[in-house]
Amino acid sequence: MLATIIPLLCLGLIIWILGTVLSSIRGRKKESGTVWPPYPVIDATEEEMQRRHLECRDRLSRAAYGEAAARSLWQKLMTCESGSGLIHEFHRDYCGHGLIRTGNAVTLRKIYDGGYSTGDPMAEWQTEADFVAFFSRQSDFSCSGFDPQEPVFLTDDRWSQNNQRLTLGVIRKFVKD
Repeated sequence: MLATIIPLLCLGLIIWILGTVLSSIRGRKKESGTVWPPYPVIDATEEEMQRRHLECRDRLSRAAYGEAAARSLWQKLMTCESGSGLIHEFHRDYCGHGLIRTGNAVTLRKIYDGGYSTGDPMAEWQTEADFVAFFSRQSDFSCSGFDPQEPVFLTDDRWSQNNQRLTLGVIRKFVKD
């Protein structure tokens, strides 16, 4: 008789454990759901969006990159193959600004599709001296597109301003790698 009861109790226990595990998995799926976007949506007014945009602008560093950073950047770019260089975003569509080596020159371009496509050159430097002179005076603010004193980067398009632009952090990471 025990030979029949014990296996039935074990089978019942196994079924109960399996049921508990499956119901907890189903419960998690119901809890998580597929909520998109995964952050709270803010129904901000145009004035609020403009205020936030300007707040981000005001947080940008205005400290010049300096000659050492600019020279290190040129030297690192000269080690890249022609057609490649500083591309800091690798995803679909617009990837911001990048510096591409073209022979013995460097061009500033808009990057698309992780570097598989680039826009026309926005600026070009044929010599290290010209490149260093230009980039040593730049800052995160001037590269962001907000600075009217820097026409190479300047834009009135709010979407483009500070959108995946060159920064000192991006430059340092590229030079270090």
